[in-house]
Amino acid sequence: MGARRRPPAAPLLLLLAVCLGTCYAAAGGMTELQKHVAFFDRDRDGIVTFDETYQGLRDVGLGAVAAKASAALINAAIGPKTRPDNANSSSSRMDIYIQNIQKGKHGSDTGAYDAQGRFVPAKLDEMFAKHAKTAPNAMTKDELDEMLKANRESNDVNGWVAAKAEWEMLYDLAKDKDGRLQKDTARAVYDGALFYQLAGKKG
Repeated sequence: MGARRRPPAAPLLLLLAVCLGTCYAAAGGMTELQKHVAFFDRDRDGIVTFDETYQGLRDVGLGAVAAKASAALINAAIGPKTRPDNANSSSSRMDIYIQNIQKGKHGSDTGAYDAQGRFVPAKLDEMFAKHAKTAPNAMTKDELDEMLKANRESNDVNGWVAAKAEWEMLYDLAKDKDGRLQKDTARAVYDGALFYQLAGKKG
């Protein structure tokens, strides 16, 4: 196999990111966004530390430097937003609490997760129907960029940066041989399967 191009180090939502493990599969009641993030929770305690984010990013294909920089940005941005009032005072403020991950959602996104972190399939359908023009159910890099611009909210620079980083990393990691991002691949991000698939391919 040829060498794979490494995704850029950039802030991203634990998709960014971010998936359903066998232990969590047995537990009901998790939203798709929680399942998405649970891939990184190695010890299954409901908390994603910096080290766990780093290891998860390494497992899906990022190099050591990119993974460390991205993990620092991810946990620093999302951890404080998800921290519960009763959190242990000795724990890091960078820890991400899966039960509150919906509080870490950024603006200028696709709307495919609702306010509670539940997957909205109609939004995924709408996204590809509107922007996948070259081939049905698949987006080129240019079409992906067009989608990101269309989703931008006014004066939401942080949201623009987060969305761009998420989708560009997804594209770099999971585009097909023709350079397109398939709809089923995007669905696997939202329903919590893609990171496990990528980690499995990496071996």
